[in-house]
Amino acid sequence: MVTTDENGDQRQDQKHQDGQGENQDIFKEGSSYTGPHSLPPSPCEDSPCLIGSTKFDPYPGAKNIMITGGAGFIGSWVTRHMTVQYPHYRIICFDTLDTPASHENIRHLFKLPNFVFVRGCITKVPQVMNCLRKYEIDTIMHFAAQSHVDLSFGNSFSFTIMNVVGTHVLLDCARKWSKIDRFIHVSTDEVYGEVDNEASDLIEASLLAPTNPYAASKAAAEMYVNAYYKSFKLPVIIVRSNNVYGPNQYPEKIIPKFTISLELGLPLFLHGNGTHKRRYLHASDAANAFDTIFHRGKVGQIYNVSSTDEIDNMTVSRKILAEFGFVTEEQFNDRVQHCKDRPFNDMRYAVDGGKLKSLGWEQLVDFEDGLKSTIEWYRTWGLDWWGGEDKVRECCSAFPSPKRSIFEDDVSGELVEFENHQVQIGKCLVSIGYENEEMAEDGEQKIVEPTARKSNDLLRGLKDTFNMDTLRSLLD
Repeated sequence: MVTTDENGDQRQDQKHQDGQGENQDIFKEGSSYTGPHSLPPSPCEDSPCLIGSTKFDPYPGAKNIMITGGAGFIGSWVTRHMTVQYPHYRIICFDTLDTPASHENIRHLFKLPNFVFVRGCITKVPQVMNCLRKYEIDTIMHFAAQSHVDLSFGNSFSFTIMNVVGTHVLLDCARKWSKIDRFIHVSTDEVYGEVDNEASDLIEASLLAPTNPYAASKAAAEMYVNAYYKSFKLPVIIVRSNNVYGPNQYPEKIIPKFTISLELGLPLFLHGNGTHKRRYLHASDAANAFDTIFHRGKVGQIYNVSSTDEIDNMTVSRKILAEFGFVTEEQFNDRVQHCKDRPFNDMRYAVDGGKLKSLGWEQLVDFEDGLKSTIEWYRTWGLDWWGGEDKVRECCSAFPSPKRSIFEDDVSGELVEFENHQVQIGKCLVSIGYENEEMAEDGEQKIVEPTARKSNDLLRGLKDTFNMDTLRSLLD
């Protein structure tokens, strides 16, 4: 793992402000900015700029790389890595900056001349098309997604919108742009479903059998990716990785969540009996994997990214406690509370990463070292990174509180079909059924007297013609 200073010099070590910066012009939706530029002061401005360690010869023809979700966890590691390691590439970070992303994850990059930030949503055709055209994108690395499994049990529709519809929008925009040389789609090992302890590691051709709404949405997205490869010859590559951990991860997952909880003196809520296993891959190794796949991977292929560190949740809890000096059974029992499990919780995932290793990638960070440095980072920067103690504390409950689904209560499962206009759903604008490209190019987010085809009484009180304010009031 490598850190870099603001001048781009590298060293081998490791060591949020909340959304205040997001209120500035640079962070308004649809805005963009090209470096070099310094963001406003932050408690985290002296944090290290963490990247991977790989570096390859330039990929022929690659100049402008769009990274969706580039301010999120894994996306920001890849964004920083590609921006710092390859100054001849222009890196365009395309992100909504909604939780769990943060501009702190990309703060250091604003000083670099080959970095561009665009605040936009992958479900919005005008924003995606504008980015593709304005920056003459030739490569897409698609990280943007809803990814928290616990939340998917409470509001699965938002996962369908972002992960399936958003991916479909991105694919179709890439098809229309017709200048994409590489489209790397980031999936997950969870699309394979649960793997028995006695079973062999799953290769890329194994059956997809997702068991939770998040995994199902990622599997569905893969179906669209494959369809666009077959139907339109879009040059896609799919990547399925084990669990990634490390600095910059929003504290909703077990390692950062438990670390922050201990910092705040809160209990550790362990789902079920704690015997569920996961394979953990450090974020620097993940960045190296995506770098390797971008430069050496073959179009039309799928690559598993596999770790050798398979650990159950109980053991992870004990290791984190030990880093805080809590090593006795009494101390464990004082701080760990077993709570009800998820509606369904896969016991383990296991994928075979031999195909990626044949490209030259290898896991460099073992779990012991990676966990220690990750905990150190969170104890130094974690509370400020996402806006202070009060905001971070919200992540430490046993289960997150999902937002109310747009399909609950007053909608009662009914459906409205809209043609040739944009539909506002929560914070994401889903663009559906453009009659022609000129309509898609219009950056205005508005509805001008759309016509709704209603069946079976549909939404109560919904009229044939309404404005955006009416639509928002119905769907918020």
